[in-house]
Amino acid sequence: MIRTRLDRPDEIGFSPTADTLEEIGNVFLLAAASGYPASIETAASAIVDAFAAHRKLLVFGNGGSAADAQHLCGEIVVRFRSNRQALPAVALSSDAAVMTACGNDFSFERIFARQIEALGTPGDVALGISTSGSSPNIVAAMKTARERALTTILLTGPSYGRARDYSDWVLAAPGANTARIQELHLATYHIICETIDARFSRRAE
Repeated sequence: MIRTRLDRPDEIGFSPTADTLEEIGNVFLLAAASGYPASIETAASAIVDAFAAHRKLLVFGNGGSAADAQHLCGEIVVRFRSNRQALPAVALSSDAAVMTACGNDFSFERIFARQIEALGTPGDVALGISTSGSSPNIVAAMKTARERALTTILLTGPSYGRARDYSDWVLAAPGANTARIQELHLATYHIICETIDARFSRRAE
């Protein structure tokens, strides 16, 4: 059972920190016992196949998910664990000039879709990160990517949201709140990075 209460002063030796760590661990166990690992493997394979075909990865999200997009791309372009060839991954949250210009001249809803129009080509992978799956700019970007024949992957939470309608693959992380979902998202893209390292480190040998 996942424990979520953080206020049990009546329990001898109770620690809110330990309780939170137990909750996090239980969420990971729940994910491991579900279809989530298979979803990660499928998404990782799609990304690896795209890189092998000389395509690129476009990643986007809001707030903490924007930071996740940059984190993931840094490990793909530079390195994760092994020294291998640099691979083309772009975090669409990284260019402040493009994002603010689009927000001002068009709308905030178009900040990622506009970049996909500019950078996306058929066979590329668009990876949207959204704990709700309903952020309008994520939905618009996934729709644009689908229309332009990109492979679309949604990394989200258990509610899926409207972005799933434009997603070839959905990775729905279980979790009772945004923090738990984001923690599992971090583990998810680290697993994807391990898969990428395994494939392209072998090729470099």
